[in-house]
Amino acid sequence: MCCCTIRLWNWLSNLNVSDVGSVAPLSKLIQTLCDADIEFIVVGGFAALLHGSTLVTRDIDVCAVLSNEDVEKLRAALREFHPTHRLTPQRLSFLGNPDPGVPVKNLYLETDLGSVDLLSSIKGIGDFERVRAGSIEIDLLGRRCRVISLDDLIRAKEAMGREKDLLAVKELKAIREKQVKS
Repeated sequence: MCCCTIRLWNWLSNLNVSDVGSVAPLSKLIQTLCDADIEFIVVGGFAALLHGSTLVTRDIDVCAVLSNEDVEKLRAALREFHPTHRLTPQRLSFLGNPDPGVPVKNLYLETDLGSVDLLSSIKGIGDFERVRAGSIEIDLLGRRCRVISLDDLIRAKEAMGREKDLLAVKELKAIREKQVKS
């Protein structure tokens, strides 16, 4: 683990969620998920930040098992932040859609705190159990939280193949190389 990552973790751990800026609301989303007792792994751009990336992210991506029980916990946890399905033209409320008991594979939500994507699998890696097996556990914002491993994050970003992901891959590989040398 590089010293930049440790400094970032320390900074995030001491962050006051009322601070101005885009990271504070995203941090509050992470805290809310942790407090809801939903098992998840931080993936995507926020995970890249935690590994030392300098690239900006405007959402939270997590891998989670979206059981009926976890979806109901998520509804209760996000209720005060007015979650809606951001990929539906009508911006349907997550609080009533889908109906309780309807199976869910992925959720793409917009909340008062920002966007959160809850994914049951990660392209290039696999399902929740596979992502969890390679993840690391950290102290983040006063809570224990799992984060996708650097190697798995690189594989996932390569599998996505979008320009922004391939740019992140270059930086993440440089971070990994620096870690290997230290």
